[in-house]
Amino acid sequence: MILAEDVLLLLTDDTTGRSLVDGSMRDIAVAGGVVAELATAGRLEVAVSTGVLTRTTLQVVDPAPLGDEVLDEALVRAAGPGSGSPTAVLDRIRKGLRERLYARLVERGVLRHEQGRVLGIFPTTAWPAVDSAHESEVRRGLHEVLVVGREPTPHEASLVALLSAVDAVPKVLPGTGVPNRELKARAKQVAAGDVGGEAARKAVAAAQAAVMAGISATTVAATMSG
Repeated sequence: MILAEDVLLLLTDDTTGRSLVDGSMRDIAVAGGVVAELATAGRLEVAVSTGVLTRTTLQVVDPAPLGDEVLDEALVRAAGPGSGSPTAVLDRIRKGLRERLYARLVERGVLRHEQGRVLGIFPTTAWPAVDSAHESEVRRGLHEVLVVGREPTPHEASLVALLSAVDAVPKVLPGTGVPNRELKARAKQVAAGDVGGEAARKAVAAAQAAVMAGISATTVAATMSG
């Protein structure tokens, strides 16, 4: 599975089929997973220009398809017209992304799609687990990294960085015996570490730039609407 699917699975409660974090944060983290995957594959990079003002952009450096329909569509969107700022690129990528990934996971028999109504009026949608074998393996790997202390793989480092950015690590790994504050601190160390070579560093940097920009934009929007 691609990184974004792992993020989505971990942020979806197996029993209730609902998000463990705010829906906007979930969508940002999932889109960040796509950004990280594109960076790992050498398709997208973070560019920082210095001058009077420091400007960060996400640039497509290789438009060649990867053979995954979700990643290839995201690559086209990232290279499309509009700003190259992390916020703009993330917004283009995340439109409809969660729905497409949920649909793929349902087709594979990993999740099931449930629809209902609250008070018989308000529609609800959930994606509880059907086959959690892959997710359990991913979660076990994260436990080894953050609790036992094993060195992460590049995939795990990106995953930890994304979960840490939306403050979801304790929710994804409950009952570890490690205080939440310490667990969060370990996750930040992994996200800031030098893991897996240049491709991994670029992936984590791209994911963090996109996710933090998305979170900032969401916070500003919420403040203005309030």
